[in-house]
Amino acid sequence: MSTLSLPDGTVHYETRGSGPPLVCVHGGWQNGRSWRPQIEGLTDEYTVVTLDLRGHGRTGATEPHRYSVALLTDDLEQLLARLGIERPLLCGISLGGMVVQSYLDRHPSAARGAVIGGPVRSMPPVDVPTAAKPFLSPAPALSGMLSTVGPTGTFRALCRSVRATTGGPWLAVDPAVRSRAMDAAGEVPRGEWLKIFRAIYGFEPPDLSHVETPTLVLYGADEAPQVKRQGDRLARTVRSGRSREIAAAGHLLNQDNPDAFDVACTEFFAEIGAGGATSTVS
Repeated sequence: MSTLSLPDGTVHYETRGSGPPLVCVHGGWQNGRSWRPQIEGLTDEYTVVTLDLRGHGRTGATEPHRYSVALLTDDLEQLLARLGIERPLLCGISLGGMVVQSYLDRHPSAARGAVIGGPVRSMPPVDVPTAAKPFLSPAPALSGMLSTVGPTGTFRALCRSVRATTGGPWLAVDPAVRSRAMDAAGEVPRGEWLKIFRAIYGFEPPDLSHVETPTLVLYGADEAPQVKRQGDRLARTVRSGRSREIAAAGHLLNQDNPDAFDVACTEFFAEIGAGGATSTVS
C-alpha cells in the first residue's frame, strides 16, 4: 500500500499487475478491497490501481469538515498525476461512479475509456429538486441513528430504505458480499460517515453530453429500478455511451458476479482499442 500526501490528508492507494492502467474507484462506505475480484482477475492484462477515498478504509479521516464529489475528484486527479497516468481507463462503482462522472465532465476526452457501475446519479436514487434538497435531507435522522446504532446499523438502515423500492436484495445478491460491505461500512468513523453521506447527497449530476470518452454503464439485474433508469439515461447522454445489465448481481455487481463484470469490461476495452498490452504505470 502506497500513500499520496495532500495538504489536508493522506490517501492510500495500491497498484497491481502490468499493462494499461485501470483505475478503480470504490463505492460509498466501502474501500479499495472491494476490487479484490478485479485484482485477481484483471492484473495479467492491466495495471489495476485502487485507492481508499477520504473517510474510507486505510485513508480514514482527513481535515476538511465537509466532503464533496468535487473534492474526491481533485484527489483522483492528483493520484493520476503522481502515477504519471495521462490516458487512464476508469472504473467506478456507486460513489466511485459519481467521481468518474465528475472527472469526465472536467476532462471529456482525456480518459481512454470509462466504466460506471451501479450508476447512481442521486442518493436516495430519486429526482429531488436542487432547491428542496436542504429541506429534505435525511442527514439529521442519520446523525441520530449513528449515535444509537453506529455506522453498520445506519448503513443497514440506509440500504433497507433503498431495498424497499426494489422488492429484492438490492445491495448484493450474494450474502457474503453483503456481509463484507456491512463490515467495511462499520470501519468508517462516525464523523466521516456523515461527511460521506453529505457528499453523495449533495452531488449534482453534470451534463455529460460533451463527453467524448467511450463509456460503458453497467448495472445488476437486481439493481434498484431508479438506478437502472439513471444509468440508461447516462449512457444515452454520453456521445459514445452504452449500457448493459449484469445477471445475478445487485448494486455491488463487480463482487456479486465478478466473472460477468470482468468480461463486460474487457470486451468493452478491446472494442475501443484499449485492451491489455505491455505498457505499465510509471
